[in-house]
Amino acid sequence: MLFALATAHAAEVTLWHAWRGEERAALDQAVVTWNGAHPETPVQPIFVPYEGLAAKVDAAVPHGNGPDLFIFGHERVAEWAGRGIVMPASLDGGFLPVGVEALSVAGVPHGWPLAAKSLALFRNPLLVPEAPATTDTLLATAAALTHGEQFGLVWETASAYQNAPWLHGFGGGVFSGGRVQLDAPENAAALAFIADAARFGPADPNGALVTQLFNEGRAAMVINGPWFLGELNAAVPFAVSPLPTVSATGKPAAPYVTVEACFLARANPEAAAFATWFAGAEGGAVRQDVGRQIVPRTDLPARLGPDGGPDPVAAAFAAQAAAGVPMPTHPDMAKTWEPLARSMRRLARGVVSPEQAAAEAQTEFIIVTRPPPPPADPRPWVVGLALGAVAAIGLGVRAARRTALRPWLWVLPWILPAFVAMTLLVMVPFLVGATVAFFETDGQTWSFVGFAHFLDILLARDFPLTSPLSFWSTLVVTVGWTVANLFFHVAIGVALALLLREPWVRMRGAFRAALILPWAVPSYITALIWKGMFHRQFGAINGILVAVGAEPVSWFGSFATAFAANLTTNTWLGFPFMMVVTLGALSAIPRELEEAAEVDGAGWMTRFRHITLPLLKPALLPAIVLGSVWTFNQFNVIYLVSAGEPDGSTDILVSQAYRWAFTRGHRYGYAAAYALLIFGVLVLYGRTANRLAGRKVV
Repeated sequence: MLFALATAHAAEVTLWHAWRGEERAALDQAVVTWNGAHPETPVQPIFVPYEGLAAKVDAAVPHGNGPDLFIFGHERVAEWAGRGIVMPASLDGGFLPVGVEALSVAGVPHGWPLAAKSLALFRNPLLVPEAPATTDTLLATAAALTHGEQFGLVWETASAYQNAPWLHGFGGGVFSGGRVQLDAPENAAALAFIADAARFGPADPNGALVTQLFNEGRAAMVINGPWFLGELNAAVPFAVSPLPTVSATGKPAAPYVTVEACFLARANPEAAAFATWFAGAEGGAVRQDVGRQIVPRTDLPARLGPDGGPDPVAAAFAAQAAAGVPMPTHPDMAKTWEPLARSMRRLARGVVSPEQAAAEAQTEFIIVTRPPPPPADPRPWVVGLALGAVAAIGLGVRAARRTALRPWLWVLPWILPAFVAMTLLVMVPFLVGATVAFFETDGQTWSFVGFAHFLDILLARDFPLTSPLSFWSTLVVTVGWTVANLFFHVAIGVALALLLREPWVRMRGAFRAALILPWAVPSYITALIWKGMFHRQFGAINGILVAVGAEPVSWFGSFATAFAANLTTNTWLGFPFMMVVTLGALSAIPRELEEAAEVDGAGWMTRFRHITLPLLKPALLPAIVLGSVWTFNQFNVIYLVSAGEPDGSTDILVSQAYRWAFTRGHRYGYAAAYALLIFGVLVLYGRTANRLAGRKVV
């Protein structure tokens, strides 16, 4: 029986995807059909959010983990093929050439083409009966339909991907002459157009807001891709059209065309068989009819619309794909997204001109792609490690001789399981991560560089010392962030605990349970809720300010307000812990001590300073040290609420380390050095806190 279960589990094919709506329904239907016909090799689809899918593939597949198959765009196929993350694919002759070419590396396809995707113009035909043919008409129509909370044209204006049609339409783009040139004059002209057109949409638009506005009939036109179809309310009328021609150049606004493909992550005949079937005529028909995809095959009839004729939505996306620009597969392409997005956010805030935004994007790209440090000679390091190991063994033997170990031998069987677990789960990963800090690596190639990463970070070689992206500037922000949070956590937590122990407070149990809830709710959910409340145009916080006659605040437009938004969110998350600790400590303090002091004439502040607080310290000091470490590394709030805005000034050390690892060219060695420096700062803080406390508290 166990053997049969193990065999069945081994034959299961795992598929990672980020499809939603109709596309996910098509995948689920295809999987049910496949599993019914092939019960011995069932496919298990697993949804992974798009934002994290590529990073998870990068982290898992090179180490033999992760899925058998995954679905993603073709733009990283050259990099993944070079690193051995994706395997060659055997394709039949039914695919359109564009699909095969997009996935080919050195003439060999490395994936099964599933769909051609690009942005297009969605419009409400009740508001915009005819598709604008030029950008002049587009802006005029948007201006006429923008008033109050009704918007004429909405798209994610800070997204480099969603702004690519305008870059190409103005004659620019990411690459020029085979190299990245973000500061081209054509790109600056496109950015000027983007800044002008953005005034017909809401402030700080994101994907969820775009969907909400269109579904509520408050957005006349939006720019989005075929995945948007699965998010539309069935009661909302819509039409899809190609993007208009840029009036200034006569060129069409050309979005990136991505060929989404099924990639084989490891040699697995069962997985390859499913991918072949799913990308073939039978699976393609399901994806076309149910998922409404533009399937790059020659053996499928055109999808029909409700009236029995050609589907106008499919026809519009097919026409837009034909006028689009294939997503470049150059490895530098992925390194341009963050510099472009950061410059576009600066432009949206009005702090830079279009020319400055383009120039700053190019500068940041050059910094991020700076050549790695030269290799260092590892021989002195090997000798040093060997001598250190010999010295450590010698000191251990000497200590063992001085210590009577026999009485302690009976303890070893009891602590051995915990010792093994701590070694495997804590010490080994820590040592591996620390070792990576001395190498330049992208996960595939390794080069020993010694202390080069540490010197680059500590000497601020990548960014000026005062830049928000430098280590020292980020350290100051991180320390300020930690101190400010601890002050509010302790002050609010202790105040509430003192209040809730008073007998005159009714329903104390209910209040205690309610006040613990912010700590019980997962932090990422709380962070997303607070981010929505801080939205400049639709957030509850600004709604309250407007209701009382104050001006709305662009919370993420300046360091002070963005820091305040992060601080408010984390204070909400952190004060319950301090409250619970204080309540527990207060229960052990005899009330008679305070009553006697009150009889002697001591006021409440005197009683608190000289009786309550000294007796709270033994419990409160360890909680403060623990809370400070948690806050120092509070990644979720920073990443999800302010996202480091503006310009990375509210990032803390741990979020900067994340960005160097996953959004700035996968510089894992540099990120590991960042992490090791964070560890060093916390060790120094722990030692200092122990000394100041006068006793061991950690």
